[in-house]
Amino acid sequence: MLDSVNALRQARGVSPLTLNAKLNAAAATHSRDMSVQNRPWHFGSDGSSPIDRVRRVGYSGRLVGENISETYETELETLAAWMEDAPTRDVILDPAAREMGFAWYQENNGKIWWTLVTGAPGLAPTPGSGPIASAGSTSAGAS
Repeated sequence: MLDSVNALRQARGVSPLTLNAKLNAAAATHSRDMSVQNRPWHFGSDGSSPIDRVRRVGYSGRLVGENISETYETELETLAAWMEDAPTRDVILDPAAREMGFAWYQENNGKIWWTLVTGAPGLAPTPGSGPIASAGSTSAGAS
């Protein structure tokens, strides 16, 4: 996923992203939690926001954005769907982003819950900052 995201960013003249373990942890937590809730949305079952989740894992930078999806498709098909939708594309191509976290959780029935989080290290977290966007390939996938 990182290579694909960076290829898209390079084609647009935007700096590449690096993976960040803390952002990966925030993404993994949310992917599993969306499965528990059985709905793709940006708030955790405990009411947490994307900003709350990156803070909980100790990420000291600023959340730039979060993309989510609920599909039965591969990571490249999910990325393609995100690139077709302006809000999710903007999260992927945001020039402020420097780091990325990515995770998925697959249920026994094959449904996959995807989360991609971008951040900017060295920038203080800003209350209410960071766009959040979602896209899905199934009718229930968009929120």
